[in-house]
Amino acid sequence: MKAMVITAFGGPEVFKEQDVPKPKPGENDVLVKVYATSVNPVDYKIRKAGSWAGVKPPAIIGYDVSGVVEAIGSRVKDFKVGDEVYYTPEISGAQGSYAEYHAAHEAIVARKPSNLNHREAASIPLAGCTAFEALVDVADIKSGESVLIQAGAGGVGSLAIQIAKALGLFVFATCGSNNKELVKQLGADRVIDYRAEDFVDVILKETAQKGVDVVFDTAGGETLLKSVDAVKHSGRIVSIVSSNINLDAAKNKNVTVNYLFMKRERSKLDALRALIEKGRVKPVIDSVMPLKDVALAQQRLEKGGVRGKIVLKVVED
Repeated sequence: MKAMVITAFGGPEVFKEQDVPKPKPGENDVLVKVYATSVNPVDYKIRKAGSWAGVKPPAIIGYDVSGVVEAIGSRVKDFKVGDEVYYTPEISGAQGSYAEYHAAHEAIVARKPSNLNHREAASIPLAGCTAFEALVDVADIKSGESVLIQAGAGGVGSLAIQIAKALGLFVFATCGSNNKELVKQLGADRVIDYRAEDFVDVILKETAQKGVDVVFDTAGGETLLKSVDAVKHSGRIVSIVSSNINLDAAKNKNVTVNYLFMKRERSKLDALRALIEKGRVKPVIDSVMPLKDVALAQQRLEKGGVRGKIVLKVVED
């Protein structure tokens, strides 16, 4: 099969198109013909220096799949050949999705939303499951609460806004001025232009100085530190960017801070599919590129300014 392989850790130039053996499914695995995948920040972080993730070049990375089951292992119970599926592959020590085929344990695979094509579905798994786990499982959001979502136009943020609104929250979201209309269309109740407005000032003013119940941070650094001032006493912060910054201010407010590394499991994909099929969550796709252009796609994502997700088509029209 054709695959885009990183031949070493480094810049985008380490990607090479190669012919590699098609994976063979284990007894609990499904073998999936990949129709589309997408790029995420973790992809280029692993491309640069992925030993922390158990990746050893030459390696195939990539962590979104939408495709069709081509074969199943002897103990697979929930899928059959021909099923349309979507999922996010495991990272540590496993083959990624920048290839024509991928094998995965059936426990992390789910049926694709029926109202999405493969390119749309490929934009959902990693970003959507990250947003869902952060808000629902970790922050334990409740209808009627308020949330601040940082970087609302990004791959994770754009889905987090929709999930939060579908579950009955009042949503504040930050973005650049060029993305304000998009973020508003996604459902944000108050869009904050982070270049022109101070999000802490806006939130304190509009919550009678109390702050929001939850902050979902996708930026880290100083943004995470400032977020402590925007959350109410005994509120919750969930960040997907690990940080060594001093968060003593959070302790002084009895604020719970959690860092998330998303767990692969079918239940989140099933919950997302339900929201998608009801029209409550929709993919936000910046652009679609052929798999062979993955290096360019990662460069664009790393540069910033991508709205939603860049999708990579594996099967041509």
